[in-house]
Amino acid sequence: MLKKLKPDEQVKTIFDIDLHTLFKQGFRGIITDLDNTLVGAKAPLATPELIDWLKVVSQIGFQVVIVSNNHRVRVSAFAEPLSLPFIYRAKKPIGASFRRALHMMNLKPEQTIMIGDQLLTDVLGGNRLGLHTILVSPIELKDEGLFTKIVNRNIEKAITLMKR
Repeated sequence: MLKKLKPDEQVKTIFDIDLHTLFKQGFRGIITDLDNTLVGAKAPLATPELIDWLKVVSQIGFQVVIVSNNHRVRVSAFAEPLSLPFIYRAKKPIGASFRRALHMMNLKPEQTIMIGDQLLTDVLGGNRLGLHTILVSPIELKDEGLFTKIVNRNIEKAITLMKR
């Protein structure tokens, strides 16, 4: 079980991901979480830096789908101005939303990267389907919901201690 909670890579931010190397390795799609992965959990829109990053992602040749456990209003308000496809109320780590994102991109798991800030939703869900998982540090811990703050983050701390 602990093996499914181990990301393939761990970086501070999405901007630290070596996109060119991943593309050379055969990856063609990115499934990404939204809150505390791309922007802080309460940031309504993309930052200029994120917009530039998404342009580079596209220029390299990646497809991107946002997969979020958040509600439709939050995810659509963020994704639609960027013309990014999205899945809301994804119920990660359940695999259905990940499979749906793969179908939207017409890609196989081995061609796809999952980027997120949580072990129990993003990494576990991605690893269960055989995606290449990248864990980023959360952008704004203070903005997280109560469940994430109390339950998920404490479980993540315990898992990290068990891995040592």
